[in-house]
Amino acid sequence: MAQTPEISVVVPVYNEAENVEKLVREIHAALEGTAFEMNFVNDCSTDDTLKVLQELKTEFPNLRALSHRKNAGQSRAVRTGILAAKAPIIATLDGDGQNDPADIPALFAQFTRKDAPENLGLVGGRRAKRKDSWAKKVGSRFGNGVRKMLLKDNADDTGCGLKVFSREAFLLLPYFDHIHRYIPALMLREGYATEFCDVNHRHREFGVSKYTNFGRLIVSISDLRGVMWLNKRSRNPEGWDES
Repeated sequence: MAQTPEISVVVPVYNEAENVEKLVREIHAALEGTAFEMNFVNDCSTDDTLKVLQELKTEFPNLRALSHRKNAGQSRAVRTGILAAKAPIIATLDGDGQNDPADIPALFAQFTRKDAPENLGLVGGRRAKRKDSWAKKVGSRFGNGVRKMLLKDNADDTGCGLKVFSREAFLLLPYFDHIHRYIPALMLREGYATEFCDVNHRHREFGVSKYTNFGRLIVSISDLRGVMWLNKRSRNPEGWDES
């Protein structure tokens, strides 16, 4: 009988045929000795992403290739991978290869340490030295500053795809498109504690970014208003007791 995984690694991918094999091998090397699964969620790629994943399954039996029937975006792909996950703890990372899988064990150890807060829901990656264009870094720094000021989520870098968190906690959060950028704020809203850890960041080797600063700005305005509304409408009972 296959061992139940301790951690499920969820990777959303869209047209990343040249990146997925390296990612699979790096995740496997980083978590060797740990019971884990790899849930790659193919968001209707038009290249050979799915074919490459299917071929790798022979070598990596803990690799799962999940495919959307219709393109639904990164947040939905992340949610699909989490819904399908068999482990109570989730690690997410982007499918472009810029997040370093070698950082997963450090975040996992921080999340599961004996003296962690009882209500710890998430340990988020914080890209210490970003390997992006000047324009992208400036846009991200501005966006993070505005979001942090308005939501008071204590997160310096919610755009980092590398996160480790409780599956149960995530499934309690209200879902909407682009939720992956607001998980720390929504965790706090639900009464969970959040922590952060510096992680590596790498240059994209293959493919092209699916986002632009302008595109992110347009959706962020609407998303920020929505999350602010959710926070205002929240009432937390801080748990419950049965008599």
